Formats: sequence, C-alpha cells, structure tokens
Amino acid sequence: MQRDDANAPTSDSIEALALKAAAIGLDKKAEEPLILDVRELTSYADFFVVLSGTNERQVVAIAEGIARGLREEGHRHLGMEGADQGRWVLIDYGDFLVHVFHQEQRPIYDLEGLWADARRVEVPGAPPPRPF
Repeated sequence: MQRDDANAPTSDSIEALALKAAAIGLDKKAEEPLILDVRELTSYADFFVVLSGTNERQVVAIAEGIARGLREEGHRHLGMEGADQGRWVLIDYGDFLVHVFHQEQRPIYDLEGLWADARRVEVPGAPPPRPF
C-alpha cells in the first residue's frame, strides 16, 4: 500500500513483518507457511501470510502466538476474527493479513489458487508448500 505519511512503513519493512509473522507461526508448529505478495493485485493489503494447523487448538495457538509476538515488538493488529471456532483465524495488520487455517479448511478456500498471480515470498526454514 502506498501512503503519503512520511512515517508509513516501506514495502520492505512490511514484507519483513510478514516474514516475522510466518516465523512465529513456524515456532508454534504451523504447517505449510506461504506469503503471497499481492501489492500489484489489490489495494487493501500488500501481503497475505497463510499458515495451517492440524486442529482447532493449534490454529488458535498459532494465531495468538503471532499476535503476541508482533505486539511484543510494537505491532498491534487492527482486528482478529475466527479465534472462537479455530477453523480459520484472520488477523488484520492493515498492510498485511495473516490467515491461519485448519488443514481441512485451507483447500476449501484455496487462497493459493485465488491469488495464483501473486508472487510467492520464500519463508526461510520452511519446507516448500504442497500443491492443493
């Protein structure tokens, strides 16, 4: 997202935060981390961080871990949805969105397919994502 504010985060710093969110998710045993660069495709976010958990508790733990980890570094989310069900938790950081899916839900919503034209950002230390 382009902003006029001189203090607005740069694309590089937003990408770094998205990578940090993915790393925190991996620390919570998230599976198949993927970052989609959607800057050229939409105006409401620059990156999508997509992660999976194997059960509802893990999905919530991953999402809460990301929120806590980024908050400790001074980054507060604008909103979080879905933590009460643990099937798909969405965390909105304005410039990037974190999607934590239950592994059964992820292929249903198929963000990878919907945003197939988005550049994939490599998540260091993560195994390559499997095709859905």
